[in-house]
Amino acid sequence: MTNELSLSRRTFIQQSTLAAAGLAALSGLDALGRPLAKRKVAMVGTGHRGTSMWGVPVVKEFGDIVEFVGLCDVNQGRMETARKMLGVNCPTFTNFEEMMRQTKPDMLIVTTVDGTHHDFIIKGMEMGADIITEKPMTTDETKCRAILDAEKRTGKKVTVTFNYRYSPHRQKLYELLRQEVVGKITSVDFHWYLDVRHGADYFRRWHRLKENSGSLFVHKASHHFDLLNWWLESEPETVYANAALEHYGKNGKFRSTNCRPCPHKSACKFYWDINKDKRLTALYVDNEKYDGYLRDGCVFKEDVNIYDKMAATIRYANGVQVSYSLTTYSPYEGYRIAFNGTNGRIEAWIKESGAMTLEPYDEIMVSHNFGKVEYIRVPQAEGHGGGDARLRDKIFRNPAAEDTYRQSAGSRDGAMAILVGIAARKSVESGQAVNIADLTGLKPLAVKS
Repeated sequence: MTNELSLSRRTFIQQSTLAAAGLAALSGLDALGRPLAKRKVAMVGTGHRGTSMWGVPVVKEFGDIVEFVGLCDVNQGRMETARKMLGVNCPTFTNFEEMMRQTKPDMLIVTTVDGTHHDFIIKGMEMGADIITEKPMTTDETKCRAILDAEKRTGKKVTVTFNYRYSPHRQKLYELLRQEVVGKITSVDFHWYLDVRHGADYFRRWHRLKENSGSLFVHKASHHFDLLNWWLESEPETVYANAALEHYGKNGKFRSTNCRPCPHKSACKFYWDINKDKRLTALYVDNEKYDGYLRDGCVFKEDVNIYDKMAATIRYANGVQVSYSLTTYSPYEGYRIAFNGTNGRIEAWIKESGAMTLEPYDEIMVSHNFGKVEYIRVPQAEGHGGGDARLRDKIFRNPAAEDTYRQSAGSRDGAMAILVGIAARKSVESGQAVNIADLTGLKPLAVKS
């Protein structure tokens, strides 16, 4: 009896100590109340995405445990503007390797042009940092393989920031699928709509060039393909796709270099006055002199070479078939998705912006064969459906927390998301279906463990 009581008491003390240590860590203190050493973070790429998603919020939400030690960008002016926006006093660099040598960050945030992600991810790991990279992880299969090899070689970790996984609505879909409420899923209909504001914006910026973004099959749709991979808990096996550029680029009746000096302002429905956005003006317009980048580029430039309508048929290793499409000139923004099961259907129509009235919730409809129809309402939240803040919290505040819904995404997740888009792009170019395994040698898993 004495030994049993002693063991229980010892276990209680150990558990209490661990709990206290955990609570202390949340406040930036160790178990003895002493300040914890802050994790050193550096960021390469200080544009809108970097500053708005990984700059200002990280300083505000995690300043007690995270310290920015360096910022890097090819545009000195934009980098200095970003530093002021963040409210930090860290040094700035136009030379990436110099930043890494001098600051020795624990974590490197990569938010540069997609086509350059691999350079910074690989070199960052080789110089001692774990990586947090925006999606897409990279833009082609060769760069993808190089990242995977470097991660294995260096022992460092790549985290891909798929924030949509963390939104409560998408999480609820994941739960319903795991519960098999409509039986075994056999096929999925997934159709995404970008409106004439957000969708058009991709054709103004560097994304309009395939060599920068890998096309919207990679830059934008990797978000969607990752959701599919995560929801289905399987990996894509083959892809067949069609796509075209039929609205933007050379299809326009008139064009200019960018919106501000355009002589067609009164006639062009896509005219956009960037000067009405003080933040973008400060980041981009005020710093054009450093690199000539025009944030308000014309959507009808002749050099646009990405697609503006896309469709793909994806077969998963577990047998599920997916019909996917992406349209970039819709009157509203959002998506429709339906999971077809042996005992029914789960579907949702998410309206994110545009002329339609937005409800304070997103709805999921569950239809049972020969039975009732259920409606599940999930409250809406700010930041990609509430995913942004939850993702940042997992990365910076609670990295060791239990990942109940498998929302954390690593390099393999990042690879499988982009490989669907890369395969789709290659399918459009060749007219043939493309096997995912032929791209990098990664064999798709029927069921992810």
